[in-house]
Amino acid sequence: MAAAWDLTALINAADPKAAQAERHLWLVRLMEWLRHAPVAAAAADEAATPLPVRRLRHLLNQIDRQPPLAERVRGLAAAFWRDIDAASLYADLGFGGRRSLGSEVLTRLQRQWLPATPETRDLAELFRLLFEPADAGWIAALDAATLARAVALLGPGAAATRATLLDAVTILASAVHAGGYSPALRLRMDGAALHDEPFRQLVTAVTALRLALLDGRDDDALREAAWLRAVLDACRRAAASVLPHLEEFGVSVNIVFDLEQLATRTQRIEQLVNCLLAPEPVAEGQRLMLDLLRVLAETSGLRPLLAQHYSLLARQVAERSAETGEHYITRDHGEYRDMLRRAAGGGAVIAFTTLVKFAVVALGLSLFWGGFWAGINYAASFVLVMLLHWTVATKQPAMTAPALAASLPATGGDDGDSDAAIEGFVDRVAQLIRSQVAGIFGNLALCAPIVLLLQWLAWRALGAPLVGAKEAHHVLHSLTLLGPSALFAAFTGVLLFASSLIAGWAENWFVLHRLDSAIAWNPRIVARLGAPRAQRWARWWRGNVSGLAANISLGLLLGLVPALAAFVGLPLEVRHVTLSSGQLGAALGALGWPLLAEPAFWWCMAGIAITGVLNLTVSFGLAFLVALRSRGVRVKERERIGAAIRRRLATQPLCFLWPPKAA
Repeated sequence: MAAAWDLTALINAADPKAAQAERHLWLVRLMEWLRHAPVAAAAADEAATPLPVRRLRHLLNQIDRQPPLAERVRGLAAAFWRDIDAASLYADLGFGGRRSLGSEVLTRLQRQWLPATPETRDLAELFRLLFEPADAGWIAALDAATLARAVALLGPGAAATRATLLDAVTILASAVHAGGYSPALRLRMDGAALHDEPFRQLVTAVTALRLALLDGRDDDALREAAWLRAVLDACRRAAASVLPHLEEFGVSVNIVFDLEQLATRTQRIEQLVNCLLAPEPVAEGQRLMLDLLRVLAETSGLRPLLAQHYSLLARQVAERSAETGEHYITRDHGEYRDMLRRAAGGGAVIAFTTLVKFAVVALGLSLFWGGFWAGINYAASFVLVMLLHWTVATKQPAMTAPALAASLPATGGDDGDSDAAIEGFVDRVAQLIRSQVAGIFGNLALCAPIVLLLQWLAWRALGAPLVGAKEAHHVLHSLTLLGPSALFAAFTGVLLFASSLIAGWAENWFVLHRLDSAIAWNPRIVARLGAPRAQRWARWWRGNVSGLAANISLGLLLGLVPALAAFVGLPLEVRHVTLSSGQLGAALGALGWPLLAEPAFWWCMAGIAITGVLNLTVSFGLAFLVALRSRGVRVKERERIGAAIRRRLATQPLCFLWPPKAA
């Protein structure tokens, strides 16, 4: 295998007249030979110098002793540089061919799953076969003498290298110029940053530097390089001015991808200029090589690509949710009573939702359509609760978690400020917990009693309950804590969290595309609605798009996901605490008061209690993690925060259930 290749056979296989793919394959095998050695030989070598460095020196020594072999290797290297597009290595490695995050994701997946071929003129693609990210260690350990000998044997020569680097600079500058003038970036840049037209000047500066270097005017080249660096810095400042716009008007992952590509290209141009002007070009080339290997590591998988874009988008989604979440946090007695009132209203609506759900099941629809109409029922009810300014308790945690993360204390500051920040954070935790308690209590206080009352009225008016005994026994069987209710409740918490993400994304999309402005000022809309009504509609949609997306998506998720899961054989169900309490109320109304003496009823009560806890904690925990990730928060003082919360529990336990008088 690769570890057992013989050096003499490898050198003898160097054939300058071989086909291009065979020459490339020889170079791949050479790199494998450098990395690997027989176990006995590796054990005998000293550990101070990396194995590839020692083997490279051995290779160079052997070739120096045999001039015919040296000529063959040099001939192969010359043929390699003659037929390869070397500029692509510097101009394309690490950059997406298209300005689209989705296309780059697809490219990286293909690169991971599909085998590569050495039959290519693209040095950027061949580079991935020749080198591994781990090669950076031994390349950095190469001494100047060994590096110079290797470049003299395998390199393209000084003149060819300069021409290649200049071509790469020209290609990169063209891409930066095009990116700076793209509508997605240009229209979002600060006008002051574009006053001196840095992107137009970039092409001129690169051309001036190129001519100075080709004409041998070294002093002029230094001046032109200084001007080029200043222009590149101005281009980066102009690109950076897009970020505040995104923070205010919504994030697009493709725009973030464009910005990252543009900034990285400007940095690559500076690296290449450093190589062109360096008094020791071999050492500067070594630094460039190490950076290319770093880029190779970063472009080998999806995680590095998505990390930054996910973080920025998560921040925008979280902050949109945080704005909504502020409405769910109670700070004083007035807000607490208001929360109880609004939660009671939500519970009343969910009572009717529960009965409609039983009616949908009674229709005997197919699995998909049963789930679809159940989802429509849930979505319509949640939207009605929102429009009436009431609340459903389980929707609160995913919205309030980002608001809680926004109050996390920053670390590394003054101790007094840190202590005050931690106490403020504990206050926020207490406010959040009592908001959840009030929301659940208000929901359950009306939902189950109203369902029970409607069952009793049906007995009196119709002689039979709305929900019969068969359905009641099914409820007792499904809601019991002895079954998988806890698992289904946690799964429902995930769906609650997913709806909050959809809500944040929908509002970000709405703001990014300026649909509120379009509704307010579009000529056709204004002509149809009139200017005052168009303005009112724009404000209403801007204020409610997040809530509509959250409630509609949550309803459809609760109805459709179990049906789709069953289609693929996953027996998943949803357990929503308020809906479950209404179902148990319906079972009690069907089977009568003797049910209270049955253990099955109390096991269902325990199941509902666990359902409430898991609905809240799972959705809150996931949303809180996203909020932390979006802010890049590293809570180094977690023990202090935990101790502060425990201290508050010990000294003021009731503040987690009821607003303190001081509030």
